Amino acid sequence: MTALDTIDRNILRLLRLDARVSNASLASEVGLSPSACLRRIKLMEQAGVIRGYTALVDTSQAETAIAVIINITLERQTEDHLDRFEAAVRKHPEIRECFLMTGGSDYLLRVEVATAGDFERIHKDILSTLPGVLRIHSSFSIRNVLATRPKNSR
Repeated sequence: MTALDTIDRNILRLLRLDARVSNASLASEVGLSPSACLRRIKLMEQAGVIRGYTALVDTSQAETAIAVIINITLERQTEDHLDRFEAAVRKHPEIRECFLMTGGSDYLLRVEVATAGDFERIHKDILSTLPGVLRIHSSFSIRNVLATRPKNSR
């Protein structure tokens, strides 16, 4: 896929606001025919620009997940160490998000657990076995204050 143009970026902005918007509405909003709009979306999906669609769930109403934020420091920050760590992280669906960071730690991970026992298993079986890990620092969330998409700014 070539570089994203203004229309592609506008499609992405609107999908971030509401991924369930109808293709006809989306096409009208960005000034394309429905078939041209759908073609652009499919190309962005195939290129990996759009990796998937998800629902934002109010965990206080739907489930009892506890978010755990984990700071990981690696033994070394060489390209090989970073690549091996990232490849290993991608193999574990329990790890919901992983960010390469600046500052005091190399990576920030987010997992969700129902109990401290669930986290103990993840720590022992996954986190402590990831390649190149020097230090693991975990923090449990008390409650989610803000997890949302941008307000509808059409």
